Amino acid sequence: MKTIVVYDSVYGNTKTIAEAIAGALPGEVTLQAASGADASGLEAGDLLVVGAPTQGGRPTEAAKGFLDRLSALAGVRVASFDTRLTAKWVRIFGYAALKIAAALKEKGGTPVGSPGAFFVQGKEGPLVEGEVERAAAWAREIADKQAA
Repeated sequence: MKTIVVYDSVYGNTKTIAEAIAGALPGEVTLQAASGADASGLEAGDLLVVGAPTQGGRPTEAAKGFLDRLSALAGVRVASFDTRLTAKWVRIFGYAALKIAAALKEKGGTPVGSPGAFFVQGKEGPLVEGEVERAAAWAREIADKQAA
């Protein structure tokens, strides 16, 4: 199984989460920044994980650009994650992970698990304590579901 983890990061928090996810996934794992990411080598049974910070209820422009460039994902397993503020008012606008998940499914990907949500303190971070470990645990859950 081949895995590609694609992320965009504005202040470094989402990159840290993406690194934790990539490090916890088994097999051949490639970590790519969204601005230059290429997932064209994925085949049925492979895994694509895409994440971005939530900005205005959406993923960043670089993440959206990657999703727009993405070709059909028939048979590819997909998962999404985001970083977000802990403030309750943010729910009004929505979250990047849900929009990324919808875009991946629209391209024909098969969702594996629920979108991951990882929290930052304030607009620029840092990450809430324990989020890196939680991201690695989320990735292991995704891998377990992928193998099932």
